[in-house]
Amino acid sequence: MDEPSLYTFPSLVATVATVSAAISFFKISKGSKFGFQRNAVKHSFSNPLVGSVSILSNDDSVLGRDSVEGSIKGYEKLFRNGVHEDGSDLNNMQTRQKEYESMVNSFYDLVTDFYEWGWGQSFHFAPRRQGETFDESVYRSEHYLALRTGMDGSKKVLDVGCGVGGPMRNIAAFTGADITGVTINEYQVRVANKYNEQKGLDKSCRVIQGDFQKLPDYFEEETFDIAYAIEATCHSPDRKTCFSGVNKCLKKGGLFVGYDWVVLPERGYDSKNAEHVRIKEGIEVGNGLPTLTTPEEVLKAVEDAGFEIIESYDANKNMHSVHEIPWYQTLKGSMSLKGFRMTHVGRIVTHMMVNFLEFCRIAPNGSIRVSSLLNATAIDLVKGGEEDIFTPSFFFLAKKK
Repeated sequence: MDEPSLYTFPSLVATVATVSAAISFFKISKGSKFGFQRNAVKHSFSNPLVGSVSILSNDDSVLGRDSVEGSIKGYEKLFRNGVHEDGSDLNNMQTRQKEYESMVNSFYDLVTDFYEWGWGQSFHFAPRRQGETFDESVYRSEHYLALRTGMDGSKKVLDVGCGVGGPMRNIAAFTGADITGVTINEYQVRVANKYNEQKGLDKSCRVIQGDFQKLPDYFEEETFDIAYAIEATCHSPDRKTCFSGVNKCLKKGGLFVGYDWVVLPERGYDSKNAEHVRIKEGIEVGNGLPTLTTPEEVLKAVEDAGFEIIESYDANKNMHSVHEIPWYQTLKGSMSLKGFRMTHVGRIVTHMMVNFLEFCRIAPNGSIRVSSLLNATAIDLVKGGEEDIFTPSFFFLAKKK
């Protein structure tokens, strides 16, 4: 079904946003027990009435209600100069690389709830076959990493940049492996470990707060059999340092596998094309990235860190085949009940709802700015995919020498 234009049903959009917010406000103001509950089995934000007023404001939050606006303003300062006419952004890029720890932590304080609201617990894209749901494609991409590395109940595994642990739990349930995740963000640690316990996986899955640039600070050498990173090391200001830490934590012959975000010069990305650079910068701004790099630079960092490359390719290389659905199609949006929040129209509805909630002082000040940031980067992600200059799924498999 073709995606309808927003302007064909403005009253519906306004009604959904207004009624949702009004009912939520009424129930909360009356002190109802009908409150937000973290739930690993059922989508925590599945109830739009309760979930909408819990974004950036729930018992697990590390940001106080009065801190959201200051946090988003501080984050925006790292991108304050924008892209210059010649497409260069050197000063900003250097600042972001220097201050990546604060930048990434602030970013996930702000966006984790929005990601769960629209995406679920696995914060990543995936190659998708015709007839396959978005969730099925996500599970398949995660299980593929497990199969390629031979994960089973005897393996100790490191999840590098684990988020709230959706992939960890899916992989652990699939393989029985023992998995330790690392995320820089305290809020994600709280949420992930709560979900691990709720799913009965807290004996085989745990998350610690740490900087994946400093992995040897947290683990003894040769602790793990396997390591994986799913769309996480794009946050690294120096992949060689990150990957070297992974290498030290792995046993000799241990495998490192992952998906990374890259631009694609071989398929059309042109660093002298102002529009291409603007799209690249938009993706960086909206995703807390120091700078996007190329497949060649990722592989060089893997090799320089002491690994032998076994295989690498863009998992989305056939996305325009008649047998596949482009990875960005979910963001671009076809009208459907499931996954509506991820679509273009769904994001507009969500943004209108956030506006209403902030206006009524239900949502913290600054929520609108976070929503705007994510809407803008979704548009740039779609453009990067349509023009075939960017992929979020550059696959690599490597072995420790």
